[in-house]
Amino acid sequence: MVNIFKKYIFPALYGLIVYFTIRLLLDSVTGMRFWRDRPWQQNAFEIGYCIVTSYIFIAALNRLFRFFDRRWPVNDLSYKRVIRELLWLLALNLVFQNVLILPMAALTDDGAQWYDVVDINTIPLLYSLIYYGIARSSTFLKAYIDGKVQLEKITNDQLQTELKFLKAQYHPHFLFNALNTIYFQMDENVADAKKSVEKFSELLRYQLYDQQQTVAVSQELHYLQNFIQLQQTRSSERLQLDTWFDPALNGQQVYPLLFMPLVENAFKYVGGDYKLHISAALHDRDIEFKVVNNIPNTIPVKEARGIGLENLKRRLELLYPNRHQLAAALQGNEFTATLILQHH
Repeated sequence: MVNIFKKYIFPALYGLIVYFTIRLLLDSVTGMRFWRDRPWQQNAFEIGYCIVTSYIFIAALNRLFRFFDRRWPVNDLSYKRVIRELLWLLALNLVFQNVLILPMAALTDDGAQWYDVVDINTIPLLYSLIYYGIARSSTFLKAYIDGKVQLEKITNDQLQTELKFLKAQYHPHFLFNALNTIYFQMDENVADAKKSVEKFSELLRYQLYDQQQTVAVSQELHYLQNFIQLQQTRSSERLQLDTWFDPALNGQQVYPLLFMPLVENAFKYVGGDYKLHISAALHDRDIEFKVVNNIPNTIPVKEARGIGLENLKRRLELLYPNRHQLAAALQGNEFTATLILQHH
């Protein structure tokens, strides 16, 4: 129905509007009343002539639009493209009005006066600009939306690539430490080495096969417990480890491998009194993960923070924009790292 109106009805209405606007403006200058002072046959001929030329003009405009869409990408919304289209619109108007309409005015009434030339060139141009705005707005709006969607897709792909790269950075360091631990256990206690291999395989399975977009926090904490137990086997016997995970943390969804850098960093730099506290708690709907460890007095603050924390900050910016808090501070010989994930 819409296509029938645009193709068969609208051009006729366009021609009628243009004709009556021109005639009313001319009559306001000359004092004539065209519907009363002119033969109806002449008026009917002019109206029919304007309608026919309007069909030709609208078809030429639509053809011009299709030409531009084929020649230049539709999503090219630069001002140069719009100016180019408007210049062609102006040229098309000048040709149609001066070649088809103006001669008709010159052969009727008192001939073509200066005000005839002005009205015949100005009024159709104004209406064609209105038609251009309406006809092209849907095309340009669709192109703008498609461009935004494409940009968001490209941005999302780039972020996903960066996230995969950041996550992959954990693996080589983790693999090296785990294999090194198992290697030395083989000489001391084969049974413990077998247990470490089991935990190691479970950790790998979680990282490589059980990764969804998000996981239940209980899965993440179970993974973390295996990781902590594996780290304990290669830690000093002086280590005083204290862990507490809130039982209320169960089905809440989190992105995986966000807690591990804090734990890995703590095991790497624990020293002094060798006290290490790891906890996870639920406050309202927010998850708070906290790691506190003693460090030797000789380790600088920057080194104690570790490269992994910088990596973690970037992942949090991508995964939890404006929905997380990460604080790391050194007080005396005690380093505290706290991560809060906000679930709204």
